[in-house]
Amino acid sequence: MKRFALSVIGAVAAIAIAGPALAQAKKPVNIYIWNDYLGESTLADFTKATGYDTKVDLYDSLELLEQKVLVGKSGYDVIVPTAEPTLSRMIQAKVVAPLDKAKIPNLKNVDPKVLKLLENSDPGNKFAVPYLGGTVGIAIIPEKIKAVAPDVPLDSWDLIFKPEVAKKVAACGITVMDSAIDVIPSVLNYLGLDPNSEKKEDLDKVEKTLLAVRPYIKQFVTGQNINILAGGDACVVMAYNGDAIQGAARAEEAKNGVKVEYITPKEGVQVWWDTLAIPADAPNKEGAHAYINFILDPANTAAISNTVSYANAVPASLASVDEAVKTNPAVFLPENSSLKLFALKSIKQTTDRARTRVWTKVKTGK
Repeated sequence: MKRFALSVIGAVAAIAIAGPALAQAKKPVNIYIWNDYLGESTLADFTKATGYDTKVDLYDSLELLEQKVLVGKSGYDVIVPTAEPTLSRMIQAKVVAPLDKAKIPNLKNVDPKVLKLLENSDPGNKFAVPYLGGTVGIAIIPEKIKAVAPDVPLDSWDLIFKPEVAKKVAACGITVMDSAIDVIPSVLNYLGLDPNSEKKEDLDKVEKTLLAVRPYIKQFVTGQNINILAGGDACVVMAYNGDAIQGAARAEEAKNGVKVEYITPKEGVQVWWDTLAIPADAPNKEGAHAYINFILDPANTAAISNTVSYANAVPASLASVDEAVKTNPAVFLPENSSLKLFALKSIKQTTDRARTRVWTKVKTGK
């Protein structure tokens, strides 16, 4: 947008005359986000409320998000990094901007308990606000599994990580997330090890486990899991809980006979929070703050949860969240939940690189 040198009187006169034209001249807010991670009318409602247009690009892995932001000059104003490990690494690399909380009055709506939790990644909550939260589990199509492997357990990571079981289930399709960040900690936990372990011998065990089941994995994807499930293209899909629920809903809408269920394996699952942050070199920080403030309005965040079936961190939104969503324990985890949960912690760069090498080896089979 061109800059004009106006006197105060001239500026006031221009606003009085131009009004809506100035609103149209606002720089668009550039958003980098997962696919299927907004309400049906979130962007249109934001533009109507603030006058900011939006441009959206989609990523399908946290690794891709991190790579683009770390390189710099991404052109994005709002990004959606997971608190761990992505946000914490971005803070350490100084590639995200401190928030101007005076421009986010709706921050008062955020659950203090969630803010406290995020301080593990963002001390003082200086750089990000919580967006949506969930778990990493398994979406299954029970009928298809029973047709090819009637004797396998449906409540365990054995479905993916135990060769004898995966070999049977492979007949109806196994899909694993294309994300070392999510997969490796899940395997560590499955093996009874610390999911945040940085020991070489533990990573060696992960590699051995994944290579043993590699022949039975149909594909490594994350961003397409909703449609994969809805179409019944795989019967065992490592997935985020909200993606599994959206996949089930789309299958039901299509009336194709596919029945999707989301399970939290008995060995335990990762619990996570995604956040909203602003790149340090964002071209439109003013618009970014306006967007974040808009999202934290209870009605707006409720509309997002209703669409994508993920928990949010705005308690006042629950009055507007659909009953089927807010009472679903797979979305909003009960405080007295007996689930075995773990959260990710920051790891050293050397560990991260070692995990990347293992992941590349597993995916390529070499």
